[in-house]
Amino acid sequence: MTFKILRFDAQKDNRPYFQVYRHVPKPHETVLEALKDIRDQQDPSLSFRYSCREAVCGSCGMVINGRICLACRTQVGDLGANEVVIEPLPNLEIQKDLIVDLKPFWDAYRKVEPFLQAPGDVPEKGHVVAEKDMEKVFQYITCILCACCYSACPVATRDGRYVGPAALAKLYRFTLDPRDRRPFSALERVDGPDGVWGCDTVFRCNDICPKDVRPADGIEGLRRKIIAGKTKRLFRRKP
Repeated sequence: MTFKILRFDAQKDNRPYFQVYRHVPKPHETVLEALKDIRDQQDPSLSFRYSCREAVCGSCGMVINGRICLACRTQVGDLGANEVVIEPLPNLEIQKDLIVDLKPFWDAYRKVEPFLQAPGDVPEKGHVVAEKDMEKVFQYITCILCACCYSACPVATRDGRYVGPAALAKLYRFTLDPRDRRPFSALERVDGPDGVWGCDTVFRCNDICPKDVRPADGIEGLRRKIIAGKTKRLFRRKP
């Protein structure tokens, strides 16, 4: 099979170009395994990220034949083509070959304070959460921070200030957690065009997410919570 891989090195004065490799895939071989074979047997300079190889770490997100996905869970045989075109994630600057600079993604993620904010001391036996409450949260816990949704988002493409679907979905995860007591000001930080109201609601993040998190659902949930919070404030101010 033919593998066309985009090559680029930000430290060198060159332009991105496609390099062609010939590779005979093994039965049930993933794109990540094919990339490793090409690197080990043909070109040790080929650069890409990976770690767990089991769709848990989210490191190997890339564009394969025009679709954003994880290389470790994409089998070559399922692509139905004799040519495989591999490119780095969009919306992020290329550092080298298939490796992109994830700093904008992580900066947006930190902005929502993605950690539990429970008041007071931790109980001796920990915070007990009812199963029905955890069921509401579980959808958003499965996010592996692969940045696929951020890369697929048309809003992130045109506006670098946009927080992005992964960060907003994570914020919603904590607003659903009965242990979390973050103030309403935490939601006000994303109450603008660079937050929940910037979303075009085209659901590309839902379609592309490899773990079925459905980030757009979380963004819609945050919108409802913000409107509800503002409505409560309005009625409290009435004499």
